[in-house]
Amino acid sequence: MEPKPAVALEFVRHPRARRYILRLTDRGVARVTIPRGGSIAEARQFAVEHADWIERQRARQATDRRHNACWTVGSQILFRGEYCGIDIVEIGRERHVVFADQSIPIAEPCLNLRLLVETHLKQLAAKELPPRVIELAASASLPLRRVVVRDQSSRWGSCSRRGTVSLNWRLVQTPGWVCDYLIWHELMHLREMNHSRRFWSLVASMCSDYKAAERWLRQKTKELFCHPAVG
Repeated sequence: MEPKPAVALEFVRHPRARRYILRLTDRGVARVTIPRGGSIAEARQFAVEHADWIERQRARQATDRRHNACWTVGSQILFRGEYCGIDIVEIGRERHVVFADQSIPIAEPCLNLRLLVETHLKQLAAKELPPRVIELAASASLPLRRVVVRDQSSRWGSCSRRGTVSLNWRLVQTPGWVCDYLIWHELMHLREMNHSRRFWSLVASMCSDYKAAERWLRQKTKELFCHPAVG
């Protein structure tokens, strides 16, 4: 299945351009400059070939936006599918940022706690998600080779033909049953590298409430990051 950039494309012609040029605008649109003698078809293919670059730029934009949004004491965040408030407490002689059952030592006062909390969640995801993927893959005798946890700006997960499953660290913010659905979704691509009727039948055989999980994602996903997709 041919990859496609998960972003809107915009084409502009420039008579003095000598080659195709790709930029990501502040609006999150991939703008392709078409040189003299070029075509929209070639420009579109150029964007497809640079889909990884577009993804990295979108991730950088999303990171900048998240860091600009301030999390302070009292801010509510999603963690394992539940909203919980952020607080700072004294534990012994140390100050800790706490939410739900999590505690993060803090060395010095910080006005925006978002980077600290998100770094903690990324570490938690890297610790928890791979064993769960391996466990589920083994239960279905699937040819999993590798699990990667990433900071993706437009995807919840993906699966390569070589057997690598990549998951977004934000899955630790979803309920366990939603997280398991995303894992099963990617694992079923080890049998069907498409979204055919057979693929969804395989997903349903392993995760009967997958439609409810899809609804949860549609309802909550915007507050986690912009326009995610399952691959």
